[in-house]
Amino acid sequence: MVYLTVRLVGLLVLGAFSAVHQQSLVDGLFSWDADWYLEIARHGYTGNDRSMLDGNGNRNPLASMAFFPGFPLLTGWLAVVPGIDPAAAAMLLNLAAGLACAYGLARLGRLVNGSNRTGLLLVALFAAAPMSIVLSMPYSEPLFCALAVWTLLWLLEGHWARAGVACALAGAVRHTGVALILVVMLVALVALLRRRDGARPWFALLAAPCGMLGYLGWVALRTGQLDGYFQVRRSGWSSAPDGGVATARFVGEALFTDESVFVTFAAWLLLAAVVLLFCCLDRRIAWPLVVYALLVVAFVLGTDGLMFAKPRALLPAFPLLLPLAMGLSDRRAPVMLSGLAAFVCFGSWFSAYALVVWPYAF
Repeated sequence: MVYLTVRLVGLLVLGAFSAVHQQSLVDGLFSWDADWYLEIARHGYTGNDRSMLDGNGNRNPLASMAFFPGFPLLTGWLAVVPGIDPAAAAMLLNLAAGLACAYGLARLGRLVNGSNRTGLLLVALFAAAPMSIVLSMPYSEPLFCALAVWTLLWLLEGHWARAGVACALAGAVRHTGVALILVVMLVALVALLRRRDGARPWFALLAAPCGMLGYLGWVALRTGQLDGYFQVRRSGWSSAPDGGVATARFVGEALFTDESVFVTFAAWLLLAAVVLLFCCLDRRIAWPLVVYALLVVAFVLGTDGLMFAKPRALLPAFPLLLPLAMGLSDRRAPVMLSGLAAFVCFGSWFSAYALVVWPYAF
């Protein structure tokens, strides 16, 4: 109920923005990458409509391969049900994934801080995070975050087989899955070196990378290049590792030149992610959660590409919200609710502004 309530607030704010700018709410929700996911769900990776253009505005027959298959594949399977088209299937899938993620986050907060309140606050903060409107769009973030949170939960609880399978599935949903894979393999290696849980960590160690390696291998065969996937991202979407040079340049220009309010806030959000990462160095927060958040932040900030979309790319780094949830849970009810309300209002505004007003934020 907390998750659904916060997401409803976000949709209401988006509806108000759409009405003011005389735009369609539905068209907004089914725009940008949603077009690609639905096109792949309908026709696979070979039958994309000729009107589909890559990030550089070009017709590129390989551009769709930049999108991992997990979400569109499940969408296509669900759309086989009579009366459900791919658009409806994608929304139903993300609703279910969002609820599964919310339940996992509630358990994670309770596991870390021993408090139900912390878990519910973590759910609310995640549902209201800047760019969280993608949780209500045909995007892959809800499915990936659901798989990621349950992978980490099962990892912390010692359910190696479940963690390995969930991680393998997550690796087939988003490229950010590399952070999750590295964490699972690292925790499994530590357990093996300490001779803990016998041979069970071997399953997680071996299963974790299967989903991602399988897709990268398929793209390599299709393109005839071992690094085919990375070539597709670089040529079609201008996204490649650069050590954080582009991100640092963007933040510097946003904070020290005359930029719009949206650009300035986007830059501050990237800096806030780094600050929250340091706040995660709390002994109550298990180290696998910190390492996962670190890897996601490093992955997002260390690559070139569309700077305005980076706050969305940070959504899977949900452990960053644990210090905020823990801090609010220790406050009296009026202070806690006021702080949460301010966060929900800002996140809803930022998401709506990004989708309706600012071009190319998604």
